Amino acid sequence: MASHIVGYPRMGPKRELKFALESFWDNKSSAEDLQKVAADLRSSIWQQMAAAGIKYIPSNTFSYYDQVLDATSMLGAVPPRYGWNGGEIGFDTYFSMARGNASVPAMEMTKWFDTNYHFIVPELGPDVNFSYASHKAVDEYKEAKALGVDTIPVLIGPVSYLLLSKPAKGVEKTFSLLSLLPKILPIYKEVIAELKAAGALWIQFDEPTLVLDLDSHQLQAFTAAYAELETTLSGLNVLIETYFADLTAEAYETLTELKGVTAYGLDLVRGTQTIELIKSNFPKGKYLFAGVVDGRNIWANDLASSLSTLQALEAVVGKDKLVVSTSCSLLHTAVDLVNETKLDDEIKSWLAFAAQKVVEVNALAKALAGQKDEAFFTANASAQASRKSSPRVTNEAVQKAAAALKGSDHRRATNVTARLDAQQKKLNLPVLPTTTIGSFPQTLELRRVRREYKANKISEDDYVKAIKEEIKKVVDLQEELDIDVLVHGEPERNDMVEYFGEQLSGFAFTVNGWVQSYGSRCVKPPIIYGDVSRPKPMTVFWSSTAQSMTKRPMKGMLTGPVTILNWSFVRNDQPRFETCYQIALAIKDEVEDLEKAGINVIQIDEAALREGLPLRKSEHAFYQKWAVHSFRITNCGVQDTTQVHILLHSF
Repeated sequence: MASHIVGYPRMGPKRELKFALESFWDNKSSAEDLQKVAADLRSSIWQQMAAAGIKYIPSNTFSYYDQVLDATSMLGAVPPRYGWNGGEIGFDTYFSMARGNASVPAMEMTKWFDTNYHFIVPELGPDVNFSYASHKAVDEYKEAKALGVDTIPVLIGPVSYLLLSKPAKGVEKTFSLLSLLPKILPIYKEVIAELKAAGALWIQFDEPTLVLDLDSHQLQAFTAAYAELETTLSGLNVLIETYFADLTAEAYETLTELKGVTAYGLDLVRGTQTIELIKSNFPKGKYLFAGVVDGRNIWANDLASSLSTLQALEAVVGKDKLVVSTSCSLLHTAVDLVNETKLDDEIKSWLAFAAQKVVEVNALAKALAGQKDEAFFTANASAQASRKSSPRVTNEAVQKAAAALKGSDHRRATNVTARLDAQQKKLNLPVLPTTTIGSFPQTLELRRVRREYKANKISEDDYVKAIKEEIKKVVDLQEELDIDVLVHGEPERNDMVEYFGEQLSGFAFTVNGWVQSYGSRCVKPPIIYGDVSRPKPMTVFWSSTAQSMTKRPMKGMLTGPVTILNWSFVRNDQPRFETCYQIALAIKDEVEDLEKAGINVIQIDEAALREGLPLRKSEHAFYQKWAVHSFRITNCGVQDTTQVHILLHSF
């Protein structure tokens, strides 16, 4: 019976680390206070996994900010502007790199693959003097061991670290980051030697870049790196963990031929084709850490289906060499379903947050070992059946409307020149009209009003009055500034996705379903559990109210379907593009109602259009086709006189 968790959320079930960090940054608490909160969280996570029966428990997956920044600290790769003079990196330098300080900016932050998590990008060049400057990995292994929990220390693999880096300022963009491999491997050797001395039996290297489109030179770097580390790793069991997509045949061959490696961790949720590679050629005597429990979504695992997959793999790998695991770190899901007090029991039965996924992993491992918990599997099967048959999930009218979309590309009927001419006659705008993106700052007073209305502490009339007053201020300001196309400032909105999701069918919302985005920032993604439709107008009242306050054009402000999709936990029982088309139809209804209400300029924000782009270039065209199609669906039916804007974040 063998089970493993790739990684676990750090923030805590009620964002304990977030509040401790922000208190420390505001000088309201000490470093010791922050360290105490962090130690308590680590302890509770390790003991929770141990109590659940997990055999291979990770350490060093906790971070005060970001795991890549932790690797940068371990390697002493601090950019010169932070004035670090060597020695163990402390909070001052660490948080300056993450957040900047009064005199220097932070390091760049970017998306961690195609997730909504962000990492701090290392800045490297030929003159970086690497040194072993953070003993965090060893310290946390010892910390867990002192609590009676033997863990697998986790390190960002050396090749992925370099491939995820960028040339430092002043360094040629053509500089080969992989040329630094001989300089960082000695640091890795020091860390490995210390972990061995501390009693570690396993070590996990996360090498997620193996799932990207890599050339032969990049693949060769993995071969060279682990050949160089082989002697130092002798006596340790070595797990190379990949996730987020399938491996190419070339990458799979490279991975399975690495020197000194004991085990391979593979994402079998997003990497469905990888199963065929395993069946066709898996190295004898090696371990497979099979990632069958989804680390990126919040749906309960279909235990019967996963067990069937595991049994098929067991026949290939061998009974004693198969380990049940998560598809990736559980960092990307919410922490604990127990803290959800407002979700009804039916929807709750369909879900599994990180704490529940730990239990699922172990239940599958026990079943594979012939110790199946029949009651647990029966309850799971019942929940799966409930989800498939629930009338809350399936709406035949929505299904038919979405199916009918396939016959058209949904372009507007007339060409752009004719539309621009019609819009100019209607709107009478100058040659270079001015407008703003849309949302104005939300004051503490405004947030208080919304919070009190939601808690039924003030009446609807009082709430509407307060929001109207805020809109009037925004309208007056824009007229004073002589803006041509106005916005209402969105004072009624809590979030650009949540606001719409709360008014659409097929969405559910959590109380404590927080997921780390970066640093202390957490988001609470909506859950799309069923067919999506729009029961009634969502923005028309506020946009019409704002238009009545001015003679200038007032923009209607909407979030686009692709952004709503990409910033939500999405149902996994149908293709993502089908769900996106359903959302697009709902937004289409809103667009057309805005037009009928006299709103002649409508902005549809697709801030997350690029974020759903698949990791592999071969899959880009299909995504781009349905993503652009979804946007077109929203506005294909408006009149020529209606002007549609799109807000993009670099696509």
